[in-house]
Amino acid sequence: MPVPLSPDEAHLFLESDAAPAAFLDLLDAVSFRSAAAGLRLGVFEALADGPLPVDRLAERTGTDPLGLRILLDALAGYGYLTRARGQYANSANTARWLLRDAPGSFAPALSFWSTVLTGWWQDLEASIRSGGPTDDFYAWLEKHPEALADFHTMLRGLADALGPEIVDLVPVPAEARSVLDVGGGHAAYPVAFLTAHPQLRATVVDLDGALAQGARTVADAGLTDRVTLRPGDLLTADLGTDHDLVLLFNIVHGYQRDAVAALLRRAAAALRPGGRVVLLEPLAEVPERPAGPGEAFVRMFSLNLFHTQGGRAYAYDELAALLDEAGFTDARQHMLTGSDTDHLVTAVLAG
Repeated sequence: MPVPLSPDEAHLFLESDAAPAAFLDLLDAVSFRSAAAGLRLGVFEALADGPLPVDRLAERTGTDPLGLRILLDALAGYGYLTRARGQYANSANTARWLLRDAPGSFAPALSFWSTVLTGWWQDLEASIRSGGPTDDFYAWLEKHPEALADFHTMLRGLADALGPEIVDLVPVPAEARSVLDVGGGHAAYPVAFLTAHPQLRATVVDLDGALAQGARTVADAGLTDRVTLRPGDLLTADLGTDHDLVLLFNIVHGYQRDAVAALLRRAAAALRPGGRVVLLEPLAEVPERPAGPGEAFVRMFSLNLFHTQGGRAYAYDELAALLDEAGFTDARQHMLTGSDTDHLVTAVLAG
């Protein structure tokens, strides 16, 4: 959590050269890493039912009492815990956001990003020098099953939050019959479309590991007979033809420009004339987006994409030009009320 500063202290670090602002970044980095340790050690879950002293908490978490006390004091100092009469408790913010069963829990995101930033970013300089990733991101995920599970849980949570608004924004003609989801392994978006439009059937193309969660999503929705799960690489798998709608949600940013162009051409080939492609993306340039956490996240996310996959956050104008090159018309940007960073970009295949 942010280091609490008085106005005078903030001025020294942030508005003058009297103190190094990087020192605050150091403290925030340690705060982030400490929170991830507390999450992985089960500290927050152990405190879910109320305050505990160190010895009882050490027993529950299987940790060394001295090491745990030092971590707990750090977490209390950073605001994740409170401390009173020799006992520690979750802060209100921790109880709301870092318990796994909390609605919209941030725990999967904290765990995932901690694994990425501590397990991959140690060679960030290498990708900047070479101009590309130092490893295969999805192969790396397959070797880290906990991070993979957190990754898909995080994406599924985003889909559950944004799905209803997206379905309302995307026009689906009464005669439409087929939706193709490219790279949406958790299948939450096609389930949302099929629930709203009973005449639709869906095909979801993604890697086997991703489709495992999609199979559960489809089964839980009772839509197994209307959804086909097709394993394969997004740039080589058979996408079929004559679809009415192609979804490319949180996919484009993982590729360099030439690969994005190829993917959009494949989407065009999979659509019927007049069909629609829909992109969900954290756009790099959004004049209406104020400076703050959303803007900072997009910058961080774009850097992470370049380092781990060779991709980046694209500006709307870049995507509109790529869609035009692939044979699409009527490109439009739609801001979402449910997210400060994610936007829809839609376009229609020329007839």
